[in-house]
Amino acid sequence: MWQAIVEHINSEQDGQFDIEQKQQLTGGNINIAYHISGKGQQFFVKINQREQLEQFESEVLSLQALQQTNCIRVPASICTGQTIDKAFLVLEYLPFSNETVPGWRNLAQQLALLHKQHTQAMYGFDWDNSLGTTAQPNKWQANWSSFFSEQRLGWQLQLLLEQGFGFGKIDSLVEKCRQRLQHYQPAPSLLHGDLWRGNVGFVADSPAVFDPACYYGDRETDIAFTTLFGRFPEQFYQTYQEIYPLDKTYTERQDLYNLYQVLNHAYLFRGAYLVQAQEMIKQLFY
Repeated sequence: MWQAIVEHINSEQDGQFDIEQKQQLTGGNINIAYHISGKGQQFFVKINQREQLEQFESEVLSLQALQQTNCIRVPASICTGQTIDKAFLVLEYLPFSNETVPGWRNLAQQLALLHKQHTQAMYGFDWDNSLGTTAQPNKWQANWSSFFSEQRLGWQLQLLLEQGFGFGKIDSLVEKCRQRLQHYQPAPSLLHGDLWRGNVGFVADSPAVFDPACYYGDRETDIAFTTLFGRFPEQFYQTYQEIYPLDKTYTERQDLYNLYQVLNHAYLFRGAYLVQAQEMIKQLFY
């Protein structure tokens, strides 16, 4: 496998890379990750089963979409590929250090600038991708309430039902979600889509984000998720508000948007997330 990875790296760049050191990294619960280095070069490698190649390729497309905005740093994509039984993704290795207050302020500023770029008139993306390992549909739609209620909430509820976990009549829940958003039509922003502490790093005071699940949607969904699993420091929110203030009614939608993420965690990991999802649905819709 490693020889195939080296060959792919060398096919994408000038010079000759050989692995001299290889270290498995901790922290991920979906992929196996490594830091490899040799001859003055370093790379970050994700490995999973062969059938995960499409997800790695969609991750590259999201990283490239973010990179092209010139707003926020992401690791450069080197290559993807397959072996007999594995798929891999090779990225630029970023030497992350401890988080700093200036780093969080810089992240807020860069995210606000990203969200301010309203280059699309509709919600969705040019391709479907994935949230974690869960397929995420991104068919273009003109109405935000329809997009979020159908392609986010309804989609996740259907996936869970197919696993045997029902939370009520899907059509009814989708309609209740649509009604909650029917008078709200935000400008579409390019979103990271999976923005939590685990997908943010800092090279000194310079932030970088990774593992995106991009699409064009309401920027509030990115901000809402930063509050769900380990809230970002207050300096982040203060700086974001200074540059691109949130709508005064944002808190009315925060839990609704986070329900999508909780449903996805319930789908992937079950356990307490199923209970959390049930409680959120009860509080939001009943």
